[in-house]
Amino acid sequence: MHRRNMWVGTLGLALAASLACGGSKAPETAAPAAPAASGGGQKVDPATAGDVKGVISLEGAAPKNEPIKMNADPVCVKANSTPQFQETYEVDGGKLANVFVYVKDGLGNYSFDPPTEMAKIDQMSCRYHPHVFGVRVGQPIEILNSDDTLHNIHALPKANSEFNNGQPIKGMKMNHTFTSKEVMVPFKCDVHGWMNAYVGVLDHPYFATTGKDGSFELKGLPPGTYTLEAWHEKLGPMTQSVTIGAKESKEVNFAFKAPAGAAD
Repeated sequence: MHRRNMWVGTLGLALAASLACGGSKAPETAAPAAPAASGGGQKVDPATAGDVKGVISLEGAAPKNEPIKMNADPVCVKANSTPQFQETYEVDGGKLANVFVYVKDGLGNYSFDPPTEMAKIDQMSCRYHPHVFGVRVGQPIEILNSDDTLHNIHALPKANSEFNNGQPIKGMKMNHTFTSKEVMVPFKCDVHGWMNAYVGVLDHPYFATTGKDGSFELKGLPPGTYTLEAWHEKLGPMTQSVTIGAKESKEVNFAFKAPAGAAD
């Protein structure tokens, strides 16, 4: 009888953890879906492909990032020895990080081989890493909990299926695969309200996220005229047109304007 009571109690705790994450059952690790078919479209000739590179800047004073209070979870407090802030405006010398840059239009009937590598997002120190990233349609994403506390990852897409999975144990992993292109899909944690991330889902490989220096590069583009879009979580999208010839390299820079009334 004593063993039976212990088993029932353990099962109850597992169910409670799952419900805290918004699910009705314990989180499962989905098997990776087969990569999307490459299709019968035109293939890019590497001998004639070119590149587009550039820098994203912010004109004006960036707003202050909101401070994060982690007091509700001692594990999060212990994991962060310095004050934490949101990653909304990551600006260094006028250069803007966490901007997603991609080819929005112009690829016509080109088709691309499915990716062989798995994308990854980690819940570490009670933050999502990376904050902004891109994946391909049909490319599995490995979602990892590296913290010794309960996390959940709640995706809120419009073109894809919503999911909300809890990971109460450090080291837990799951995989998810988006089936439709969509820019951008927000991620959030319902347990820790400050945790958020964004993923761009595309059916081609021409995308990048700017780092601290604000730079990006899109390699191996076939000759043609393209619409490039630079997306920022608060400043929105900005587009430019670019034409590249065979083996040509073009520079395209974007300059966002800081919101009126922003302070350093």
